[in-house]
Amino acid sequence: MNDHTRRPRHEVVMINRRSLAISGVKNVESFDSEEFLLETDGGFLTIRGQNLHMKNLSLETGEVAIEGLVHEMAYLEQGQAGDRSRGFFGKLFK
Repeated sequence: MNDHTRRPRHEVVMINRRSLAISGVKNVESFDSEEFLLETDGGFLTIRGQNLHMKNLSLETGEVAIEGLVHEMAYLEQGQAGDRSRGFFGKLFK
């Protein structure tokens, strides 16, 4: 297999809706206690929930660990992630 057909590995492991381990993370676009937006090798991933917090982050290895009650996880279509990221930073810097 050549480098053009090899895809980086992206995994999401959730335990009891309270703990997430995600690999293949390129960037953490935004986060707060109710929503995370991650750029992954599988696309932009949004995680929504309650009392969410980052337990571990290593962009060097592409791994993120999140704890809290997970209500929803979804991959965003291209274009949606930029809108969400600007909305988050728009609220932050009002």
